[in-house]
Amino acid sequence: MSLALPAIVIETGGSIARWRRALSAWIDAVDDCWTVSLLIVGFVAAWMAYFSIAYVGGDLHQDVIETWSLGRSFDWGSTKHPPLMSWVARAWTAVFPLTNWSFNLLALVNAAIGLWAVDLITRRFARGDKRLIVLLLLMLPPIYQLHAQRFNANAVLLSTWPLATWCFLRSFETRHAGWAVAAGVTAAFAMLGKYYSIFLIGSFAVAALCHRERRAYFGSAAPWIASLAGLVVLAPHLIWLAETGAQPFSHAIEHHVGKTHAAALVEAAGFVLAMAGIVGIPGLIWLAMTRPRPARVLNDALSLGSGLRLIAMISFGTVLFPALVSATFGTDMPPLWGLQGVFLFVIVIVCGASYQAPRDHTINLAAITLAIAALAVTVVAPLHALYRIYVPLNEGRNFYAPAVAELDRLWRTASDQPLAIVGGDDGLAFAAAFYSPDHPLYEMSLVHPYELRLPDAALNPQGWAALCYDTDVSCIAGMTAAAARAKGSVRVGFTLRTKLFGWHGASQGFVALIVPPAITPSKERPATPEDVSARSRLPETD
Repeated sequence: MSLALPAIVIETGGSIARWRRALSAWIDAVDDCWTVSLLIVGFVAAWMAYFSIAYVGGDLHQDVIETWSLGRSFDWGSTKHPPLMSWVARAWTAVFPLTNWSFNLLALVNAAIGLWAVDLITRRFARGDKRLIVLLLLMLPPIYQLHAQRFNANAVLLSTWPLATWCFLRSFETRHAGWAVAAGVTAAFAMLGKYYSIFLIGSFAVAALCHRERRAYFGSAAPWIASLAGLVVLAPHLIWLAETGAQPFSHAIEHHVGKTHAAALVEAAGFVLAMAGIVGIPGLIWLAMTRPRPARVLNDALSLGSGLRLIAMISFGTVLFPALVSATFGTDMPPLWGLQGVFLFVIVIVCGASYQAPRDHTINLAAITLAIAALAVTVVAPLHALYRIYVPLNEGRNFYAPAVAELDRLWRTASDQPLAIVGGDDGLAFAAAFYSPDHPLYEMSLVHPYELRLPDAALNPQGWAALCYDTDVSCIAGMTAAAARAKGSVRVGFTLRTKLFGWHGASQGFVALIVPPAITPSKERPATPEDVSARSRLPETD
């Protein structure tokens, strides 16, 4: 017994030493390209596995299926957002199937493009370990995986902001016409992702004006070429805004403007403090790895090189400008909207330091990042999947696909025609458009609270269906009133229960309203409420 224990210790120590040597060899090759590529591909693979396990009993977030629904028609905007996210979703589904895993992969590919672009910027200022440290520090907070999972107007900025920043940096440094065009085009695409990107573009302008090389930059053709290229890309969207009454701005004013002066100041201060806390996570980790003297940190901050000084000014602008707008105009400004700009601070913090992190600490950081991903996949994901069987997600997406399957079954009992239009609860209507094999159109006028206007869509000859939660009195009342305008409408209630590997969990009730297509002499009568009710059942989710 006394001889066995030292043998185990020696063997364990040798195993750890081998792992550390392997990680060190991997880090040594960081400037050979394959190290960064392997890290990003492994990141996508690990978190893809996490999503597949953790959400085995849950469907896509409403924002994601809304993004797909908006992309079904190639428009230059929607009532809520500019069009880039919808275009990307449409292009993606031209290649990949319309499934949960496909959109989870899209979310992670978008994050991977962002991380790749961050590395393009980092290599302008650092080589070796620091390139890897920047990416590892960004992979620790839940930005490029959990935040990225909801592929929406916020998540699409994870890739567009680094790309726009890289192109602007190269344009500022070279004044080359090609980089100027790239800067204008990528900035325009950031704006087409979300209007919040105006803070990034404004930060570009202010940073350039405050930079000591501003005369050389503005004395060249680069800023004017970039502006012209950006306007050319944005022109169709600007025309669309003029023709449609600037619907996204009306939506933003209606839903995100109107705070009192005191509440606006609190919102602005909260935004700045929250962003400081988020940036502080990688910042403190870097300081713990390097342990520099405060005087050296201050000296490095005051003696940044030209490019890093530009990035630093941009980074502060992306925090201060939103806070200033929030305080001035009384707008919402949740920290969630600023997460895509964290990379700017991390690049400045790491690349602006005149000192290196010890290799052992870089190995530790890599090991911790890998361990977190492994723990998430093997422990957290199964526990999350089991937990959500008993405590469903707030959005109700544990029930999206099975509820739509039951709605589709009820429709088939009432009509042999494809389901063309769907309404009801907002999330359930988007879910029906996505998960139904007929992929009906999401009809805005049939989604409450718009239903009280008794929309003309209620009399559509193709018929329509709606889904409401049984506790949503407003939705049920509105859909019932709309259905009453059509003859032969059917109302059916049903209950779903979550189920995973034989374990039964929470239940949720639904009310479906079916308005079959208009009757013509060549078609048999639509099913009556008695017909549908007689064939209804109590399904369970799988």
